[in-house]
Amino acid sequence: MNNKVSEQIYPIILLEEVTKESFFKTTLQFPDNLLLAQMLGDHDRFLVQIENELQVTLGCRGNLLTIEGDIQQVELTKKVLTNLYAHIHSKNEINSTIVNNFIRMAYNGLLTILYPSKKKETSESMGNTIISSIPTITMRKGIISPRTKGQADYLKVLTKSEMVFGIGPAGTGKTFLAVAQAVSMLLSGQVDRIILSRPAVEAGERLGFLPGDMKDKIDPYLRPLYDALYAMMPGDQVIKRLTNGEIEVAPLAFMRGRTLEHAYIILDEAQNTTPAQMKMFLTRLGAGSRMVITGDLSQIDLPPMIKSGLKDAVDTLYSVPGIKIILFKAEDVIRHPLVNQIVKAYEKQSDKIKLKSENNKT
Repeated sequence: MNNKVSEQIYPIILLEEVTKESFFKTTLQFPDNLLLAQMLGDHDRFLVQIENELQVTLGCRGNLLTIEGDIQQVELTKKVLTNLYAHIHSKNEINSTIVNNFIRMAYNGLLTILYPSKKKETSESMGNTIISSIPTITMRKGIISPRTKGQADYLKVLTKSEMVFGIGPAGTGKTFLAVAQAVSMLLSGQVDRIILSRPAVEAGERLGFLPGDMKDKIDPYLRPLYDALYAMMPGDQVIKRLTNGEIEVAPLAFMRGRTLEHAYIILDEAQNTTPAQMKMFLTRLGAGSRMVITGDLSQIDLPPMIKSGLKDAVDTLYSVPGIKIILFKAEDVIRHPLVNQIVKAYEKQSDKIKLKSENNKT
């Protein structure tokens, strides 16, 4: 943690003025020059990133930072800068991905401008202020908060609903957030165990014979679920809970004939289930349990003539009370910014093919 040169944490708005038609200028005064320099980055690289993404002009002299541009963009920039500064003060970390995440959160209405409070602020209370208006998951390693509107909607239903479908492209956090909610509920005693499952379907290529016992053969298909667990808990805790049965990772075929009570159950890659498999899985839900089904309907690896069980379930259950369906978009992708552009390009290409097919029919 950086040393504080002032008890005040948030920047002060010194001046706001209209420079010309629809253009606005704001001057912020930051209490700590070192934190401000850290926020701007080496050779002002984060400052340039913010300027390019938000279409504003930024200028820095001493501990004063000016923002100039369209009034809406200036307001967004104030949200990004005040929250980013508070994040650095609390976490002492910043990189281009973090900056991009805060910009995305501002565009999605998940940030408010942070002003100085009359009472003495602490790093802990400051962190609570940042996240007070959005749903979060509290973990021993810290607080997990949404970075997009889609994720915020998803977290809201994860905390309230017994059955949730999270559908959308890779990188939207569907499985990660579901596992985080599962671990949080397990550690707080709201459920007795976590069950993570996936259909064992090859992703477009033939892997051939896999050596080893049954566990060795199915583990490659379940690796992403293990990765999510290790991101949430210390490795020794994961191993201990896997050994004593509090956490179970198993292929979908192992779910048949079971009733799963007081458990948090997640089915990942659900687009690769058949309708019969999906019905079998959904009817495993027992008393005191929660169930989350995640998948990407653009990544179906089933034979062409077999309908996806995920698509069939959404078509069948969309109006059933108590079941919530969240549809993620390309804008919710939170991996490398290029991934977002790749997803959008493929979606655009898919729309062109659909349109061409419909025109040929007519």
